[in-house]
Amino acid sequence: MALWVIRILFLSLCTMGGYAVSQVRPEYINLPYGGVLGMAIGFGFGGLLVAIDEMLKGFSLRAFSATTFGLLLGTVVALLIDRSGLFENVEEHPTRWLIRLSLFLSFSYIGIVLAMRSNKEDFSLIIPYVRFAPQNKPDNLLLLDTSVIVDGRIADLIEANFVEGLIIVPRFVLKELQQLADSNDALKRGRGRRGLEVLNRIQRNTRNEVKIHDGDFPDEQGVDAKLVHLARNLGAKLYTNDYNLGQIAELQKVTCVNLHDLAKCLRVVLLPGEMLTLRIVREGKDKGQGVGYLPDGTMVVVNNAQNSVGQQVEVQVQSQLQTGAGVIVFADLKGAIPA
Repeated sequence: MALWVIRILFLSLCTMGGYAVSQVRPEYINLPYGGVLGMAIGFGFGGLLVAIDEMLKGFSLRAFSATTFGLLLGTVVALLIDRSGLFENVEEHPTRWLIRLSLFLSFSYIGIVLAMRSNKEDFSLIIPYVRFAPQNKPDNLLLLDTSVIVDGRIADLIEANFVEGLIIVPRFVLKELQQLADSNDALKRGRGRRGLEVLNRIQRNTRNEVKIHDGDFPDEQGVDAKLVHLARNLGAKLYTNDYNLGQIAELQKVTCVNLHDLAKCLRVVLLPGEMLTLRIVREGKDKGQGVGYLPDGTMVVVNNAQNSVGQQVEVQVQSQLQTGAGVIVFADLKGAIPA
């Protein structure tokens, strides 16, 4: 919206500028409706520039830098060939002029295409010891997607110093959270508001800096594609809970961390015969069973613990069952722990 306000202001200034120019020396410009014609020319000039701006949408500063470098390189090569003496026997006009024009256009085009297809490592080979990256760039960039923000565990990891680096939240992810928070669906609205609360919690943590990234990719259709594109451009780690997004990122050589996989790696490994202390929170499905949970959320089904609901008990592990939702531990009650 702000961009269109600037464009409208620019068109207005161009229109007024065209009228002002037409009134500088009206005695030499005896055209009918000179002021109106000047305004029309000014408006047309401004409209042309706005159209060019719209066509260049998505043309990043990196692409502009690469294009400029390629144009300069192609011009230098064409100039060297032109000054090499290969065309000394060619008559000056107009053949030599056409050859020189073709040289400069051809090598400029080739230089631009090669520069656009290159990456920063290629530039460092051409210009040793020079890398097109800011010197104060942090070593660890953490790009968060919507699912991992709504999940909330990333805030716990940051506060516990398990995750360090510059936290990057793209503007389009923030917009998606706002749309969820304003949704008519109660479930979506709750997820969006939780995501915004988690973001505020992360921002309050002074150990890690949080940046809202304004980069967008109009050519990419979905948020997932934009996230992968942005992570690849920034060299950032992508944090997500979306399995499919993780697979797409892996195919495109983007480092991706799935918090579900991390949680599986951090689960406690229990062997038969080990003793545990936990609280029985509810009755189990079968008669006489009670159910408790470990700190990591693993469910423990305890035999003969139906009458111990609400109590802290000591149990002995008997076996484990791997399911699609996780691991279920089966144990026997050894006794209640006095309060």
